[in-house]
Amino acid sequence: MSASVATDVRPGDDVGLIAPGAAICPAGTLADRGLGVRFTLELAGEVVPAFAVRFHGRVRGYLNRCAHIPIELDYRPGDFFDLSGNYLVCATHGAYYAPDSGRCLGGPCPGRSLAALQLIERDGMVYLADEPMSFD
Repeated sequence: MSASVATDVRPGDDVGLIAPGAAICPAGTLADRGLGVRFTLELAGEVVPAFAVRFHGRVRGYLNRCAHIPIELDYRPGDFFDLSGNYLVCATHGAYYAPDSGRCLGGPCPGRSLAALQLIERDGMVYLADEPMSFD
């Protein structure tokens, strides 16, 4: 895995296009229930927005697309959690999601889920997995 990412990434930053296996940010950038880090990845020939957050000590990654209508969730860069820090929320439609599964718990898309990405936390860095999505 490559570690060619700036080590001065701050919460809320957009680090740009990340290739599978590449580093997204230093692990310490992601505080539990805090601001996330935005990035993009290529998926089926399309560059799509994504994000990484930490919840209950574990790093989670999702495409930055509401399950209701595929628009970005955060109302300010990296601000994905609601005020309680218990849910990821779509700032446009009010849909709220379980941070550990991406499942919509309320709003206009109950039962649907955010598209999860496989992230790896290792040696003080957060990486996009070599196979970032599973299509089970």
